[in-house]
Amino acid sequence: MKNILTIEDLKLRARRKVPKMFYDYADSGSWEEKTYNSNSDDFNKIKFRQRVGVNVEKRSTSTNFLGQPVSIPLALAPTGLCGMQHRDGEILAAQASEEFGVPFTLSTMSICSIEDVAEKTNKPFWFQLYVMKDKEFISRLLQRAQEAGCNVLQITMDLNILGQRHADVRNGLSAPPKFTLKHIKQIISRPGWALGMLKAKRHFFANVVGHASGVTDNATLWSWIAEQFDAAFSWEDLDWIRNQWNGKILLKGILDPEDADMAVKLGYDGIIVSNHGGRQLDGTISSISALPNIVDRVNNKCEVYMDGGIMSGQDLCKALCLGAKGALIGRAFLYGLGAGGKEGVTKCLEIIKNSLDETIAFLGEKDVNNLNRENILLENLNTRKF
Repeated sequence: MKNILTIEDLKLRARRKVPKMFYDYADSGSWEEKTYNSNSDDFNKIKFRQRVGVNVEKRSTSTNFLGQPVSIPLALAPTGLCGMQHRDGEILAAQASEEFGVPFTLSTMSICSIEDVAEKTNKPFWFQLYVMKDKEFISRLLQRAQEAGCNVLQITMDLNILGQRHADVRNGLSAPPKFTLKHIKQIISRPGWALGMLKAKRHFFANVVGHASGVTDNATLWSWIAEQFDAAFSWEDLDWIRNQWNGKILLKGILDPEDADMAVKLGYDGIIVSNHGGRQLDGTISSISALPNIVDRVNNKCEVYMDGGIMSGQDLCKALCLGAKGALIGRAFLYGLGAGGKEGVTKCLEIIKNSLDETIAFLGEKDVNNLNRENILLENLNTRKF
């Protein structure tokens, strides 16, 4: 992809190619978007300690996630409506991540189904679960994911109710969606996207339609979705999910050290420090700001990942310095997907890897596994200060 040097370049190209309603779905937060913005802005509060006179030949960015080797400490996060950024979006993103050597996570609310992705890939991918009221559907979903070879389950902990997402409401992406002449104009203005979608096998949530009881078409789909958020969801509800899953489990959406304590106490394999990309509770802490206190509290009793705001290898490096085992990216790879399909996702990963590799060299390090808080300067944290 000529002249693409940063994730921002991918973002600008995606904006020109994807209809506004779907671009905004990927690039917006809840309420006034304070948390959405702080996820990125708070990385700027962390400064690197540049070192010189150090031999930094033969550097390595590889590590392992839950015993699985990865080329860089990164995974693709679960993102709903991924297949609306580009035709067969989940399949293309999974293929790109597989070839690059990092995990891909398929969302419960994906456009392509578990089986669609498994058919077009060669290695196990991760699966993300929304805990819904329809327990029979969830049981079948977990069985399907395991039959497809998924070896890691991410359970989303922070979506028992839906945050107020103003951009989605204005764009008619509610349940049920409200499509108008405005949306038709948006689609017509993106002919390349539209022609691609005409060739797509899936256009709705394929993990749900034909699998959830009574959900047979678009109309019944949205009625079902509107009833599924479970405000009564609690830690106790995780037991029956755990009993049906044979692989590793990560709990996604942890922001408070006390919740991290609970995850450790219950014996989960890892946690993902995340605020749902700033799309749930606005005004809460950014993921990168929450990370160090959670790392300290967990104290190596489980693996700690973070998700939210990473737009470069330098952002990833800062998360690693603060103690994250690795990080997940959502918007960054969606920009790549919208900008250029599989090639765009690969470009996103290349940008992050190259930036990470060069940054650790400037820090006087050869191996990402050796990064720690000695490599950075921070404000208002219990490490080195300005």
